[in-house]
Amino acid sequence: MRKHLEYPDCSLYDFLKQNAKNYESSCALEYFGMKITYRRLLEEIHRCAKALRHMGIQNGDTVSICLPNIPQAVVAFYAVNCIGAVANMIHPLSAQAEILHYLTVSQSRMIIALDMTSEKIQKVLPQTNVAHTVYVSVSEEMPLYLKLAYHLTNRKKAVLPCDALVWKDFLTLDGSQELAAEYHGTGKECAVILYSGGTTGKSKGIMLSNLNFNALALQSIESCGCLCKGDRVLSIMPVFHGFGLGVCIHTVLNFGGTAIILPKFKASEFHKLLFRYKPNVIAGVPAIYESLIRSRAFEGKDFSFLKCIISGGDSLASATKEKLNSLLASHGCNVTVREGYGLTECVTGSCLVPDHSTKLDSVGLPYPDTFYQILDPESGAPLPVGEIGEIVLRGPSVMLGYLNEPAETADTLRLHSDGNKWLHTGDLGYMDDDGYVYFRQRRKRMIVSGGYNIYPQIIEEIISRHPQVMTCAVVGIPDEIMGQRVKVYAVLCGDDSDTEKIKTELMEALRQEIAGYALPREIAFVPSMPRTLVGKIAYTELIGMEER
Repeated sequence: MRKHLEYPDCSLYDFLKQNAKNYESSCALEYFGMKITYRRLLEEIHRCAKALRHMGIQNGDTVSICLPNIPQAVVAFYAVNCIGAVANMIHPLSAQAEILHYLTVSQSRMIIALDMTSEKIQKVLPQTNVAHTVYVSVSEEMPLYLKLAYHLTNRKKAVLPCDALVWKDFLTLDGSQELAAEYHGTGKECAVILYSGGTTGKSKGIMLSNLNFNALALQSIESCGCLCKGDRVLSIMPVFHGFGLGVCIHTVLNFGGTAIILPKFKASEFHKLLFRYKPNVIAGVPAIYESLIRSRAFEGKDFSFLKCIISGGDSLASATKEKLNSLLASHGCNVTVREGYGLTECVTGSCLVPDHSTKLDSVGLPYPDTFYQILDPESGAPLPVGEIGEIVLRGPSVMLGYLNEPAETADTLRLHSDGNKWLHTGDLGYMDDDGYVYFRQRRKRMIVSGGYNIYPQIIEEIISRHPQVMTCAVVGIPDEIMGQRVKVYAVLCGDDSDTEKIKTELMEALRQEIAGYALPREIAFVPSMPRTLVGKIAYTELIGMEER
């Protein structure tokens, strides 16, 4: 039985405020070298909360935050929670129609947005209930020399309305007044709305409570087992995503770590960030780690500063893990990459591989107080160890439900005969005798060809073992006779590869391990994988991509 944790029945803000007493003078956020202590962070949150109150925001109102990873995003997030409002998190690169949907479905009364989104925001505001807009620039908290360089080199300039309210002026509102009594929310109250990635269907608003986030923080700290006050975490996962907000911000701030944040980064330049900031902890999606393997900039470099390496948000092939672990070990790193599994419906991760585990195919052991079952997708009956079925789970991080989607909520959160409500993930996987979870793929990704069920992840695992394959994705292409046929898209490590030779080698490897009906009919090499806004492979966009 895994350790049971005690979860506070309080708001996100109250949990942070309580824990921050232990490290007020420590660095909470680092932004382009500028450091913000926990004391200053709480002061800024308090100022923002007062300004929100001055704008008329009340307990239960929704405030949209449309910002990248900048200090103001963190301040606004906790300030909204401080007064009992709900934070509606929006990706700044969302399309105009998407922003309109997020604002209307959440009934937002206010939006705090990146200045570069002003054109889109202004066009949709008349169709919403938004009464107030505050604009923020990514340059505000930069060191002076970087701020000047940003304004000199940034070709696209933000064009704000003449009466626009900007962040620095917003914070001065009602500055002479004491904040009306802070709202001390309970664990069960909705605190955050995040949106599903939309890789397999429409994007849904996911309502998450104070308890969901606070439990995740405590569970993550316990499952990682190595996080300490002062640890530096490269927090590049976006704050509008459960992984970024729940792990890279809320968890980090509640164990006294430093969240190193950046508004924008390229996976191909990830190695530069490692040596510039030398974090103790990195957490990211597979694309980041694939770029590390691809980089040739590590000669003579030392990775010994890393103590925890987490991969989540998408599946990381075991062959890729082996390549990465080999790279890390050869550069003085004493830990291995640890894959986790989760979904936004439980904030983010709900299980994690222990360090140095030899079960490379697994996504780990369930978090404390989180329980997994594998069910037959058709009958709903529990399946024995080793059999593939739908992954269902329950625990303190499971969502309240989908926003304004009662039917979808009822279909996903189901009351079982044991009296507990279980989250039906729609993912396929299995468990072994030791309780380790093995993810296979989204149920909707399953390919049906000639009546046979084909699991793309199995094919992807085999292809990823090839030394010249960086990453790959398997999809079903419509076929008039078979229903679907299997097609592989792969990104190679080098540009000078003999593609025909590699295709032959891949097919030989596949024939040795999978049935003939599951063999791909096509293998296409592409320069890169299309990605969703949160870094997952966009499978629906693969079809029709131009080959190398």
